[in-house]
Amino acid sequence: MKVIYTIIVVIFVMFIITFSLENTEPVKLHYLGYEFLMGPIPAYMLIFIAFLAGVIFTGFMGIVERFRLNRTINRLNKTIRDLRREMKVNETPPYIEEEGKTVRPSRQEIL
Repeated sequence: MKVIYTIIVVIFVMFIITFSLENTEPVKLHYLGYEFLMGPIPAYMLIFIAFLAGVIFTGFMGIVERFRLNRTINRLNKTIRDLRREMKVNETPPYIEEEGKTVRPSRQEIL
């Protein structure tokens, strides 16, 4: 499995290197008459910056989702504990029939 992982990483790194070497033309960004980023930057740098911003945003959203799910898990665990406690309080012990009489078992027999 490590060999396959290493091969995939090497292919990915080779893709990044060749992509960077092929897209070195300078690019200027314009929006509504305003020019962004003081001067031209290489096209690959612009794409990598956009990719990095996406990775950071996605990671932040994952952290937020994890906190939300942990809060939900804690709330549900508390509900389970409360229901178990209530069930234990309302539990009626079973009765045993001995010689035609219904007898309540001792606490040791229940456990």
